[in-house]
Amino acid sequence: MVRATNGPAKLARHKRVLKAAKGYRGGRSKLYRTARVAVLRAGRYAYRDRRVRKRLMRRLWIVRLNAAARARGLRYGTLVHGLIKANVVLDRKQLSELAIHDAAAFDAVCEQARAALAAS
Repeated sequence: MVRATNGPAKLARHKRVLKAAKGYRGGRSKLYRTARVAVLRAGRYAYRDRRVRKRLMRRLWIVRLNAAARARGLRYGTLVHGLIKANVVLDRKQLSELAIHDAAAFDAVCEQARAALAAS
C-alpha cells in the first residue's frame, strides 16, 4: 500500500509561493523553505508599509505647505487655522498640489485664510 501525500495540493502550494518569490535574490526565489519565509515576511512589511506610506505622504504635504505658506508670510499652522475659519474644505494633498502647480490659486487661498484670521 502506498502512503497518500496529497501531491497535487503540495505542488500547487509550492508553485504559488515560488511565483510570489519571483525576483528575490538567491535561494529565496528558488528554494521552497526559504522562499516561504521570505514571502511571509514580505507580506508583513507590505501590510505595515501600506499604512506607513499614508503617514509619510501626509508629512510630505505638510512640509510642502509650510514652505509655500512661509514664502507668502504665513506659517503652516496659521494657514490651516485660517482655512478652517474661512470654511475652506481643501485637504492637505489638494493644497500641496495647488502650491506646486498653481501658485496663483494658492495665493488666493492664502488670502482667504488671512482675511478670515483678520475678521476674527
